[in-house]
Amino acid sequence: MLMGEYYQNLDSKGRVNIPAKFRLDLGESFVVSKGLEYCVSIYPKGEWERFQEELRTVPSSKRRGLERFFFSGAEERSIDGQGRVLIPPQIREYAGLTGEIVVIGVSDKVEIWDRKKWEAYMNQPEFDADSIAEIMEELGI
Repeated sequence: MLMGEYYQNLDSKGRVNIPAKFRLDLGESFVVSKGLEYCVSIYPKGEWERFQEELRTVPSSKRRGLERFFFSGAEERSIDGQGRVLIPPQIREYAGLTGEIVVIGVSDKVEIWDRKKWEAYMNQPEFDADSIAEIMEELGI
């Protein structure tokens, strides 16, 4: 399971250091794609294949747009000898990655966020402890 939160910087070539505890779960190669809420998603190959299968169950009128969004900029990548991965330029631009970033584990994938966007996202009212507790209670968790 991928979990944790790591603050770092994007280097001048658009590379991100992948935390060592994520590398094993990601495997030798993985897929880098646009994520929701203007972040980057990195999927282990098995999770990417599962995601593709889920999209195939969506009616074609909606599936086309979803496939175009997720697959058009997606690329298979691997970690270099220094533990970094190059984020494709079009995905960096989509996510607004330029300097300070946050790399987070989100169960089945890794997300990379611009630090300011991540902090703004996490400061939304629906993410305070009381709101989270209420949602968990509604879901029976």
